[in-house]
Amino acid sequence: MAVLLQGAQMLQTLEKSLRKCLPESLKVYGTVYHMIHGNPFNLKALVDKWPDFNTVVIRPQEQEMADELDCYTSSYQIYSKDPENCQEFLDSSEVINWKQHLQIQSSQSHLNKTIQNLASIQSFQIKHSENILYVTLETIKKLFPSALDTKNLSPGIGKPKAINQDIFKLSSLDVAHAALVDKFWFFGGNERSQRYIERLIKTFPSSCVLGPEGTPASWTLMDQTGEIRMGGTLPEYRNQGLVSFVVYSQEQAMKKRGFPVYSHTTQSNTAMQKMSYSLQHLPMPCAWNQWRCMPM
Repeated sequence: MAVLLQGAQMLQTLEKSLRKCLPESLKVYGTVYHMIHGNPFNLKALVDKWPDFNTVVIRPQEQEMADELDCYTSSYQIYSKDPENCQEFLDSSEVINWKQHLQIQSSQSHLNKTIQNLASIQSFQIKHSENILYVTLETIKKLFPSALDTKNLSPGIGKPKAINQDIFKLSSLDVAHAALVDKFWFFGGNERSQRYIERLIKTFPSSCVLGPEGTPASWTLMDQTGEIRMGGTLPEYRNQGLVSFVVYSQEQAMKKRGFPVYSHTTQSNTAMQKMSYSLQHLPMPCAWNQWRCMPM
C-alpha cells in the first residue's frame, strides 16, 4: 500500500529526512526540493509508510504519461533505506506503471539487483547507465558538510577562465535551440527527447554562450530533479573553455535561487571530469544511475 504525500508540510518533512541520507538520496532530494518550490513538472511523492518510510518514489501524475513510449516524461526517482527489500513496493502498479516505456534514476547502485529482478518479472528490457556523480563544493558545505573530502579539492578558486566577449555572449537557451541540444545529448536524438528538452528550457533556468552567428556555441540546462544536464559544445568551438564558463554561469543562477547543484558525467569523459575538478565539483562515493526500461 503506497502513501501519497500531499501538501507542503509532508514534503518538507520528507526533504528533512532525505537530507540526513545525502549524498545517496540526492536524486530524490533534488526533485523534492523543486516539488516544494512550485512543482512545475506536476510530480507526486509516494512512500511505503509514513512518517518512518523505507522507500520513496517520485513520479509523474498519470495524466502526464499519456504517451506510452515517452520514457523522458515517465521518469521515476527512487531512494530506499532498505534496497534489498523494496521490490514488493516497486512492483505495485500504483507506484510504477510497468505497462509503458519508462526510466528510473537513483544515486543508489545497489538498487540494480531489485530493478533487474522486476524487469524479468514484468518482461522488460533494461539499459543501465552508471556514471560519476558530482556535487558542487557550496552544496556539500550547505547540505552535508561532514562528507567534505578536501583532498579531492582542486587548488584553484573554482572559477572558469574568462571568455572572449567580443566573439561570445553569455545568454540563456530559447525553445528554438532544443533541436541543437537534443542532437548532442547522449540520451536524446528523437522527437520525444526534443519535446522534453523544450519543456525544460521553458520551465527552468538555462545557460549558453552565443557564437559569432548568434546561435549557441556551448550550453547547459537543468532538469526536473534539479540536476545540471546536457552540457554540450559545437565541435568547432571545443577546447576554448566555453563549457566551463557556461556550467559556472548555470551554477551561479541556481545558487542564487537556493537550489542544490549537482551533475554527472561518464567514466570515459575525461574532459568533463577535468572541468568538474577545476570548478570544485567533487565526485561522490555513490554513483549516478539510470535504468531505461522497455516492455518486451
